[in-house]
Amino acid sequence: MRFNILVAALAENGDMPGEQTGSSFSLVAFPILLILGIGLTAISVYLVILVIKALRRYLRSSEVRAEKALVRKTLGETLKDHRIQCNMTQEFVAEALGVSRQAVSKWETGSSEPSTANLLALAKLYRVSAEELLKNVSIEEPPKNT
Repeated sequence: MRFNILVAALAENGDMPGEQTGSSFSLVAFPILLILGIGLTAISVYLVILVIKALRRYLRSSEVRAEKALVRKTLGETLKDHRIQCNMTQEFVAEALGVSRQAVSKWETGSSEPSTANLLALAKLYRVSAEELLKNVSIEEPPKNT
């Protein structure tokens, strides 16, 4: 009974499906809303696919990230490697920079770090840029100052 009253009320207003009314707004609005809904759904699906691809790429790169972590060195190891490649002794480096041999030893063992001026002098002595000396240095370890 209630359903019949509702149908009759809708029929009077012209809102029944298949009913022609003077207003064609619903005939124009429905396709537009349908197209917008489909477009938003497509964009949402595309974004989800991009996120999944990015996550898969990140998860696959764990080996590369682990390898880079192994390549990272301390500043001392880097300084020692460059000194050995240049066939220099700690004493020679110390004399060239005007510091003690113990200072060079402390830099290479990580007990202390060279000042900026000494780091630039070391780079010049080893014939590399200061950036090259610092390129693979791990910054996670705090310096061990004594």
